[in-house]
Amino acid sequence: MDDFKGKPLVLTFWVSWCPDCQRDLALKDALIKKMSDQHLQFLMIHVPGRESDPEAGLMFMEQQNYSFLTVQDDGMQYFDKCRCMSLPTTFILNKELQITASLNDKSSFEDLMSAIGNVVP
Repeated sequence: MDDFKGKPLVLTFWVSWCPDCQRDLALKDALIKKMSDQHLQFLMIHVPGRESDPEAGLMFMEQQNYSFLTVQDDGMQYFDKCRCMSLPTTFILNKELQITASLNDKSSFEDLMSAIGNVVP
């Protein structure tokens, strides 16, 4: 995680079968294309332990061709470590990588933008 220090980070846990995740990822991809990467970083973490097919997330990402960095959790290790309860779950971290906001599947785009506004200069 130290590689991300220095700029605020939007960190999202997701799965391929979840309609809320699909909408969330599409919104974040559009947001990335409109924002300067000088001010904000994005990292999406696929949770294969919540998929019926562990390869589903990789196939989904290949089909969507999103512009953000995506990594795979080790089953559900980091999902559980972060005490996530729903998908998608998004954490907003400041430039020191301290969590400043946690957003779940019921959070709106306005909630996300407000949380980002609190960490972006």
